[in-house]
Amino acid sequence: MKTAFELAMERLGGKAKSYTEEQKKQLADVDSLFESKIVQARFDAEARAAKANGDREKLAQVQDDLAVEVKSLEERRERKKEDLRRQFQ
Repeated sequence: MKTAFELAMERLGGKAKSYTEEQKKQLADVDSLFESKIVQARFDAEARAAKANGDREKLAQVQDDLAVEVKSLEERRERKKEDLRRQFQ
C-alpha cells in the first residue's frame, strides 16, 4: 500500500527519494543532535525565566530569545540535512 506522499508524488510526476539505512541513520543523527540542542535551549530559558523573579519585561525577553534560538537551530538542522541529501546523490 502506498503512502499519501507517494501517491501525491506520482500525481505530480515526481519520484520519492529512497535512502539507504546508513543515510537514514545520518539524517536521524542530525535530527537527534539538533533536538537535544533545542531541549537544552528551552532548559536554559526556563532557568533564566526563574531568575527573572516575575519581571514581565525580562520574561518577555527570555521568550523572544528562545524563539529566535529555536528558529535558528531548526534552520541549521534543515541546512545540514539538505547538505547530506546533496551528498547522497
